[in-house]
Amino acid sequence: MPVASGQSTSAWCAEHDIKLPQLRYWLRKFKSVDTTKVVPTQWLPVEIDKLGPNGQGCGLVVRVGHAVTEIQPGFTPAILREVVRTLKEL
Repeated sequence: MPVASGQSTSAWCAEHDIKLPQLRYWLRKFKSVDTTKVVPTQWLPVEIDKLGPNGQGCGLVVRVGHAVTEIQPGFTPAILREVVRTLKEL
């Protein structure tokens, strides 16, 4: 099964660290989707205030399952990734 890159599917899978049976599974699954019934994504506008009610920078609330984490300005992205990864595992 050729791919748009011109590579064989086996070569493409090896380059992208994907197992060939996994690719075939998703290709079959995608072909079975009735695209006439797919609802287009509706985007909503988001307004962000630079300052919160107390005149300081606003935090961000992240919900993963039942867990809620509030992120304050100046956070470390690597720590946030670890927190979210840990919450997902719980």
